[in-house]
Amino acid sequence: MSWLDQPHSRRKALGTASGLAVGAALPGTAATQATAHAATPKSSAASYTNPVLWQDFADIDIIRVGNAYYYSASTMHYSPGAPILRSYDLVNWEFAGHSVPVLDFGSKYDLNGARGYVRGIWASSLAYRPSNRTFYWLGQIDFARTYIYTATAVEGPWNRLTTISTAYYDAGLLVDTDDTLYVAYGNTTISVAQLSADGRTQVRAQQVFSTPSSVGTLEGARFYRINGNYYIFLTRPANGQYILKSTSGPFGPYTMRQVLLDLRGPVAGGGVPHQGGLVQTQSGAWYYLAFVDAYPGGRIPVLAPVTWTSDGWPVVQLVNGAWGASYPSPVVPNPPRQVTPMTGVDTFDGTALKPKWEWNHNPDNSRWAVGNGLTLRTATVTNDLYWARNTLTHRIQGPTSTATIQLDHSTMRDGDRAGLALLRDSSAWVGVKRDGGATRVVMVNGLSMDSSWNTTGTGTEMASANISGGRVWLRANADIRPGAARPGTFSYSTDGTNFVRLGPAFTMGNSWQFFMGHRFALFNHATQALGGSVRVERFELSVP
Repeated sequence: MSWLDQPHSRRKALGTASGLAVGAALPGTAATQATAHAATPKSSAASYTNPVLWQDFADIDIIRVGNAYYYSASTMHYSPGAPILRSYDLVNWEFAGHSVPVLDFGSKYDLNGARGYVRGIWASSLAYRPSNRTFYWLGQIDFARTYIYTATAVEGPWNRLTTISTAYYDAGLLVDTDDTLYVAYGNTTISVAQLSADGRTQVRAQQVFSTPSSVGTLEGARFYRINGNYYIFLTRPANGQYILKSTSGPFGPYTMRQVLLDLRGPVAGGGVPHQGGLVQTQSGAWYYLAFVDAYPGGRIPVLAPVTWTSDGWPVVQLVNGAWGASYPSPVVPNPPRQVTPMTGVDTFDGTALKPKWEWNHNPDNSRWAVGNGLTLRTATVTNDLYWARNTLTHRIQGPTSTATIQLDHSTMRDGDRAGLALLRDSSAWVGVKRDGGATRVVMVNGLSMDSSWNTTGTGTEMASANISGGRVWLRANADIRPGAARPGTFSYSTDGTNFVRLGPAFTMGNSWQFFMGHRFALFNHATQALGGSVRVERFELSVP
């Protein structure tokens, strides 16, 4: 039995190492829906294929505000946290911002004497409150307390509204039709909390459901009010989805129904779609955006239409008994513009990083800059990349993609190491070593962590070549098709055109325990003394 068949609660793993438009109604009759669809222009192709986005965005919460859809996801130890994606058709997505500007939850998130790997931002919730035209993000950190951030635009600025002493595990935030804020949360034992009118404190909390032992673990709550009923959408990790329904108010009582279990997913080698959210289009149609476990790349979103039974239960529409690889495109108004592609070139212009970038832990902001490329000044003296601050990461585009950087290394100092990595609990990189005044381009393999995320290997140099001048192009190619370990390969160029393969293939494993998938990573750290720097003049993410 593969790991995909095994329940794996994050609470257990970590301990050991408003979804819908407010007041949305059920879809009407088939004739009503057909009329609404016919009256609304399509904005995309006649059909779409799954995954709708082949990048690592897990623990999905999704909402619609007006004609825009917003999608929030987990980021663990990466900073800024809780990215928000935007779409106008549920199929094509772009980065919009992050709900948590900095992980200021303790020094371990700064790589300062401790580390926060596989902690931080996960299974959080995004909601919109029409009464004050404000977005709310809610999530608990380290099983200790819950934080709420707010913004009037998803791009930010986001500010912390409050800290609540109760840790709302795997929370779903609901803005009810009377503007009351409720939170559904818990693992196996599911509870509901009511917040104060200003959202700053808890005024009531009550257990509303205890999961039968025959089901096992339920978590990942999403909380909805639909047609006067209350629904708590729950996942059975990592192969099932269930829903609780109350006709008597947010505090229940609730009855349970299975939405899916061991359903064949649409991605070859990937897992069962689960732990996502429901959303309603402008024309009244419903969709479920879930993720499938798809390591070594991570957890990727898949979309399916949903219908409702006459007694008010959601049903995922299947194709030949499985989650469809393709469905008719959602019928939505014409988008105001095309979204920004998830691939392409970044020359690090402007005054800030684009929201597609996330640091490995919080950066030292005094030691990096953008504007004329990305300048990375050494921020840590270490021989361990997992301890090095200011490592900047970018998700890998599946099923295969290539990252290429143009690196000015002319101001490196002896002992410095800079380059392009495939980063996870098992990592490898291609880059530049400066030692004794000489410069070499190297491929390093064997960087590793144990199950408690302690470093067990700092890397072994597998191949090298002498280079001259102050500029080099570095390239990493990643195959992240799920179902097996996959290769990553490295190469370099001294002219930006002719690339030379360097070192053996790196094996990217497909275990789930690190939760996040492999990423491309840009780094520069010292092994002797601070003072050196590099400049990444260009980054390009391309697909075949």
